[in-house]
Amino acid sequence: MNEDFLRLRHVLSAHYAEGEARAIAFLVFDEAFGISRTDIYADKVRQFSLDERQQYVNICQRLQQGEPVQYVLGSADFCGHRFGVAPGVLIPRPETEELVAWAVDEVTRLRAELPAGTVLRVLDAGTGSGCIAVSLKLACPDVEVEAWDLSAEALHIASENARCLGAEVHFVQHDLLMPWPAEAAFHLVVSNPPYICQRERAEMEAHVLLHEPGSALFVPDADPLLFYRALARSAAGGALLPGGVLLVEINRAYGAETARLFADEGLLRTEVRPDAFGNDRMVGGYLNQ
Repeated sequence: MNEDFLRLRHVLSAHYAEGEARAIAFLVFDEAFGISRTDIYADKVRQFSLDERQQYVNICQRLQQGEPVQYVLGSADFCGHRFGVAPGVLIPRPETEELVAWAVDEVTRLRAELPAGTVLRVLDAGTGSGCIAVSLKLACPDVEVEAWDLSAEALHIASENARCLGAEVHFVQHDLLMPWPAEAAFHLVVSNPPYICQRERAEMEAHVLLHEPGSALFVPDADPLLFYRALARSAAGGALLPGGVLLVEINRAYGAETARLFADEGLLRTEVRPDAFGNDRMVGGYLNQ
Protein backbone atom coordinates (compact mmCIF):
# COMPACT_ATOMS: atom_id res chain seq x y z
CA MET A 1 0.00 0.00 0.00
CA ASN A 2 1.15 3.55 -0.77
CA GLU A 3 3.69 4.92 1.74
CA ASP A 4 2.12 8.38 1.92
CA PHE A 5 -1.26 6.86 2.74
CA LEU A 6 0.25 4.66 5.44
CA ARG A 7 2.12 7.62 6.91
CA LEU A 8 -1.06 9.69 7.06
CA ARG A 9 -2.96 6.82 8.67
CA HIS A 10 -0.21 6.53 11.27
CA VAL A 11 -0.46 10.26 12.04
CA LEU A 12 -4.21 9.92 12.51
CA SER A 13 -3.92 6.84 14.72
CA ALA A 14 -2.64 9.07 17.54
CA HIS A 15 -6.07 10.74 17.71
CA TYR A 16 -8.56 8.21 16.34
CA ALA A 17 -9.39 4.52 16.54
CA GLU A 18 -7.91 2.42 13.73
CA GLY A 19 -11.06 2.23 11.62
CA GLU A 20 -11.77 5.95 11.87
CA ALA A 21 -8.13 6.83 11.13
CA ARG A 22 -8.26 4.72 7.98
CA ALA A 23 -11.56 6.27 6.87
CA ILE A 24 -10.22 9.80 7.37
CA ALA A 25 -7.05 8.97 5.44
CA PHE A 26 -9.15 7.71 2.52
CA LEU A 27 -11.23 10.90 2.71
CA VAL A 28 -8.16 13.14 2.60
CA PHE A 29 -6.66 11.36 -0.40
CA ASP A 30 -9.97 11.53 -2.26
CA GLU A 31 -10.93 15.12 -1.39
CA ALA A 32 -7.51 16.77 -1.47
CA PHE A 33 -5.79 14.81 -4.23
CA GLY A 34 -8.50 13.02 -6.22
CA ILE A 35 -7.02 9.61 -5.39
CA SER A 36 -9.69 6.98 -4.81
CA ARG A 37 -9.84 4.15 -2.31
CA THR A 38 -9.72 1.72 -5.25
CA ASP A 39 -6.46 3.24 -6.49
CA ILE A 40 -4.94 2.98 -3.02
CA TYR A 41 -5.92 -0.66 -2.59
CA ALA A 42 -4.65 -1.45 -6.10
CA ASP A 43 -1.38 0.37 -5.35
CA LYS A 44 -1.96 2.66 -8.33
CA VAL A 45 -1.34 5.94 -6.55
CA ARG A 46 0.34 8.52 -8.78
CA GLN A 47 3.29 10.58 -7.60
CA PHE A 48 2.47 13.92 -5.98
CA SER A 49 3.48 17.10 -7.77
CA LEU A 50 5.68 19.51 -5.83
CA ASP A 51 2.64 21.59 -4.85
CA GLU A 52 0.73 18.48 -3.80
CA ARG A 53 3.70 17.28 -1.78
CA GLN A 54 3.73 20.55 0.17
CA GLN A 55 -0.04 20.34 0.60
CA TYR A 56 0.32 16.77 1.89
CA VAL A 57 2.96 17.86 4.41
CA ASN A 58 0.75 20.72 5.62
CA ILE A 59 -2.24 18.41 5.98
CA CYS A 60 -0.20 15.91 7.98
CA GLN A 61 1.07 18.64 10.28
CA ARG A 62 -2.41 19.98 10.97
CA LEU A 63 -3.88 16.54 11.56
CA GLN A 64 -0.93 15.62 13.78
CA GLN A 65 -1.88 18.58 15.98
CA GLY A 66 -5.36 17.12 16.33
CA GLU A 67 -7.16 19.60 14.08
CA PRO A 68 -10.43 18.08 12.79
CA VAL A 69 -10.24 16.89 9.21
CA GLN A 70 -13.25 19.03 8.27
CA TYR A 71 -11.31 22.18 9.15
CA VAL A 72 -8.25 20.90 7.33
CA LEU A 73 -10.25 20.21 4.17
CA GLY A 74 -12.44 23.28 4.70
CA SER A 75 -15.77 21.52 4.30
CA ALA A 76 -18.29 19.16 5.85
CA ASP A 77 -21.30 17.36 4.38
CA PHE A 78 -24.73 17.96 5.91
CA CYS A 79 -28.19 17.01 4.65
CA GLY A 80 -26.75 16.09 1.27
CA HIS A 81 -24.98 19.42 0.80
CA ARG A 82 -21.38 20.51 1.24
CA PHE A 83 -20.81 23.37 3.67
CA GLY A 84 -17.67 25.40 4.13
CA VAL A 85 -16.38 25.25 7.70
CA ALA A 86 -13.55 26.92 9.59
CA PRO A 87 -12.49 27.07 13.26
CA GLY A 88 -14.95 29.92 13.87
CA VAL A 89 -17.97 27.60 13.55
CA LEU A 90 -18.97 24.19 14.82
CA ILE A 91 -18.61 21.24 12.48
CA PRO A 92 -22.12 20.03 11.54
CA ARG A 93 -23.10 16.72 13.15
CA PRO A 94 -25.35 13.94 11.81
CA GLU A 95 -27.63 14.31 14.85
CA THR A 96 -28.50 17.81 13.72
CA GLU A 97 -29.75 16.43 10.40
CA GLU A 98 -32.51 14.78 12.43
CA LEU A 99 -33.49 18.20 13.81
CA VAL A 100 -33.72 19.53 10.25
CA ALA A 101 -35.89 16.58 9.24
CA TRP A 102 -38.26 17.34 12.13
CA ALA A 103 -38.34 21.00 11.10
CA VAL A 104 -39.26 20.06 7.52
CA ASP A 105 -42.12 17.93 8.88
CA GLU A 106 -43.33 20.91 10.90
CA VAL A 107 -43.27 23.12 7.81
CA THR A 108 -45.49 20.55 6.08
CA ARG A 109 -47.89 20.57 9.06
CA LEU A 110 -48.03 24.35 9.20
CA ARG A 111 -48.70 24.59 5.46
CA ALA A 112 -51.72 22.32 5.91
CA GLU A 113 -53.07 24.16 8.96
CA LEU A 114 -52.57 27.80 7.99
CA PRO A 115 -54.67 29.72 5.45
CA ALA A 116 -53.69 29.22 1.82
CA GLY A 117 -51.12 31.74 0.69
CA THR A 118 -49.54 32.19 4.13
CA VAL A 119 -45.80 32.72 3.81
CA LEU A 120 -44.13 30.65 6.51
CA ARG A 121 -41.39 32.41 8.44
CA VAL A 122 -38.56 30.35 9.96
CA LEU A 123 -35.73 31.41 12.27
CA ASP A 124 -32.48 29.53 12.84
CA ALA A 125 -31.33 30.92 16.19
CA GLY A 126 -27.55 30.57 16.52
CA THR A 127 -26.81 29.58 12.94
CA GLY A 128 -23.03 28.90 13.03
CA SER A 129 -22.10 27.57 9.59
CA GLY A 130 -25.67 28.11 8.41
CA CYS A 131 -26.20 24.38 7.93
CA ILE A 132 -29.70 24.36 9.48
CA ALA A 133 -30.96 27.54 7.84
CA VAL A 134 -29.59 26.75 4.40
CA SER A 135 -30.73 23.12 4.47
CA LEU A 136 -34.24 24.21 5.47
CA LYS A 137 -34.40 26.79 2.69
CA LEU A 138 -33.22 24.25 0.12
CA ALA A 139 -35.75 21.67 1.36
CA CYS A 140 -38.60 24.22 1.59
CA PRO A 141 -37.93 26.92 -1.02
CA ASP A 142 -41.22 28.75 -0.42
CA VAL A 143 -40.50 29.61 3.25
CA GLU A 144 -38.77 32.78 4.43
CA VAL A 145 -35.68 31.87 6.43
CA GLU A 146 -33.85 34.18 8.81
CA ALA A 147 -30.68 33.19 10.68
CA TRP A 148 -29.10 34.84 13.72
CA ASP A 149 -25.69 34.58 15.30
CA LEU A 150 -23.63 36.71 17.64
CA SER A 151 -20.39 35.94 15.80
CA ALA A 152 -19.54 38.08 12.78
CA GLU A 153 -17.16 35.34 11.60
CA ALA A 154 -19.93 32.74 11.75
CA LEU A 155 -22.30 35.00 9.84
CA HIS A 156 -19.68 35.49 7.11
CA ILE A 157 -19.17 31.73 6.76
CA ALA A 158 -22.92 31.09 6.82
CA SER A 159 -23.67 33.74 4.21
CA GLU A 160 -20.98 32.30 1.93
CA ASN A 161 -22.52 28.86 2.31
CA ALA A 162 -25.94 30.25 1.43
CA ARG A 163 -24.52 32.00 -1.62
CA CYS A 164 -22.61 28.95 -2.84
CA LEU A 165 -25.63 26.67 -2.40
CA GLY A 166 -28.12 29.11 -3.89
CA ALA A 167 -30.23 29.56 -0.76
CA GLU A 168 -31.85 32.92 0.01
CA VAL A 169 -31.42 33.39 3.76
CA HIS A 170 -31.52 36.68 5.70
CA PHE A 171 -28.64 36.82 8.20
CA VAL A 172 -28.73 39.02 11.30
CA GLN A 173 -26.16 39.58 14.05
CA HIS A 174 -27.99 39.11 17.35
CA ASP A 175 -27.28 37.76 20.84
CA LEU A 176 -29.89 35.13 21.75
CA LEU A 177 -29.59 36.05 25.42
CA MET A 178 -30.59 39.65 24.77
CA PRO A 179 -34.19 40.80 24.18
CA TRP A 180 -35.41 39.83 20.75
CA PRO A 181 -36.49 42.55 18.30
CA ALA A 182 -40.14 43.52 18.76
CA GLU A 183 -40.85 42.76 15.11
CA ALA A 184 -39.49 39.20 15.36
CA ALA A 185 -42.38 36.85 14.53
CA PHE A 186 -41.96 33.32 13.20
CA HIS A 187 -44.01 30.19 12.61
CA LEU A 188 -40.99 28.00 13.39
CA VAL A 189 -37.87 28.64 15.45
CA VAL A 190 -35.06 26.08 15.24
CA SER A 191 -31.92 26.17 17.36
CA ASN A 192 -28.86 24.11 18.20
CA PRO A 193 -27.47 26.30 21.00
CA PRO A 194 -24.49 25.64 23.29
CA TYR A 195 -25.41 22.83 25.70
CA ILE A 196 -22.28 21.07 26.99
CA CYS A 197 -21.56 21.65 30.68
CA GLN A 198 -18.06 22.71 31.73
CA ARG A 199 -17.80 19.59 33.89
CA GLU A 200 -18.16 17.44 30.75
CA ARG A 201 -14.87 18.69 29.30
CA ALA A 202 -13.00 15.66 30.63
CA GLU A 203 -15.25 13.36 28.59
CA MET A 204 -14.68 15.16 25.30
CA GLU A 205 -12.32 14.24 22.49
CA ALA A 206 -9.29 16.49 22.28
CA HIS A 207 -9.82 17.40 18.63
CA VAL A 208 -13.21 18.87 19.56
CA LEU A 209 -12.16 20.48 22.83
CA LEU A 210 -9.02 22.13 21.48
CA HIS A 211 -10.20 23.24 18.05
CA GLU A 212 -13.95 23.89 17.88
CA PRO A 213 -15.23 27.23 19.27
CA GLY A 214 -15.95 26.97 22.98
CA SER A 215 -18.55 29.73 22.77
CA ALA A 216 -20.66 27.46 20.58
CA LEU A 217 -20.18 24.42 22.82
CA PHE A 218 -20.25 25.27 26.52
CA VAL A 219 -22.70 26.54 29.12
CA PRO A 220 -22.15 27.16 32.85
CA ASP A 221 -22.53 24.13 35.11
CA ALA A 222 -24.80 26.22 37.33
CA ASP A 223 -27.23 27.00 34.49
CA PRO A 224 -27.08 24.37 31.73
CA LEU A 225 -30.46 25.41 30.29
CA LEU A 226 -29.46 29.06 29.94
CA PHE A 227 -30.09 29.28 26.20
CA TYR A 228 -33.24 27.15 26.25
CA ARG A 229 -34.82 29.45 28.82
CA ALA A 230 -34.06 32.47 26.65
CA LEU A 231 -35.38 30.73 23.54
CA ALA A 232 -38.59 29.54 25.20
CA ARG A 233 -39.24 32.88 26.90
CA SER A 234 -38.82 34.82 23.67
CA ALA A 235 -40.81 32.29 21.65
CA ALA A 236 -43.75 32.21 24.04
CA GLY A 237 -43.50 35.96 24.61
CA GLY A 238 -44.39 36.89 21.06
CA ALA A 239 -41.69 35.63 18.71
CA LEU A 240 -43.76 32.54 17.84
CA LEU A 241 -46.90 33.11 15.83
CA PRO A 242 -50.10 31.23 16.83
CA GLY A 243 -49.72 27.50 16.22
CA GLY A 244 -45.95 27.89 15.92
CA VAL A 245 -43.26 25.59 17.26
CA LEU A 246 -39.81 25.87 18.82
CA LEU A 247 -37.47 22.96 17.98
CA VAL A 248 -34.09 22.57 19.68
CA GLU A 249 -31.18 20.16 19.88
CA ILE A 250 -30.26 19.35 23.48
CA ASN A 251 -27.79 17.75 25.84
CA ARG A 252 -29.05 14.18 26.19
CA ALA A 253 -29.03 14.54 29.99
CA TYR A 254 -31.67 17.27 29.98
CA GLY A 255 -34.55 16.09 27.81
CA ALA A 256 -37.23 16.02 30.52
CA GLU A 257 -35.93 19.19 32.17
CA THR A 258 -35.95 21.10 28.88
CA ALA A 259 -39.52 19.99 28.17
CA ARG A 260 -40.61 21.13 31.65
CA LEU A 261 -38.89 24.47 31.15
CA PHE A 262 -40.71 24.95 27.83
CA ALA A 263 -44.05 24.20 29.50
CA ASP A 264 -43.28 26.56 32.38
CA GLU A 265 -42.56 29.35 29.89
CA GLY A 266 -45.88 28.85 28.08
CA LEU A 267 -45.16 26.23 25.41
CA LEU A 268 -47.67 23.87 26.96
CA ARG A 269 -47.44 20.97 24.49
CA THR A 270 -43.95 19.49 24.38
CA GLU A 271 -42.26 16.50 22.81
CA VAL A 272 -38.86 14.91 23.46
CA ARG A 273 -37.34 12.89 20.62
CA PRO A 274 -34.30 10.58 20.62
CA ASP A 275 -31.50 10.57 18.08
CA ALA A 276 -30.49 7.53 16.03
CA PHE A 277 -28.54 6.22 19.03
CA GLY A 278 -31.53 6.34 21.38
CA ASN A 279 -30.38 9.40 23.34
CA ASP A 280 -32.76 12.26 24.10
CA ARG A 281 -31.56 14.79 21.52
CA MET A 282 -34.42 17.09 20.48
CA VAL A 283 -37.28 18.90 22.17
CA GLY A 284 -40.24 20.61 20.57
CA GLY A 285 -42.49 23.16 22.24
CA TYR A 286 -45.78 24.16 20.63
CA LEU A 287 -47.68 27.41 21.04
CA ASN A 288 -51.42 26.82 21.13
CA GLN A 289 -53.49 28.70 18.58
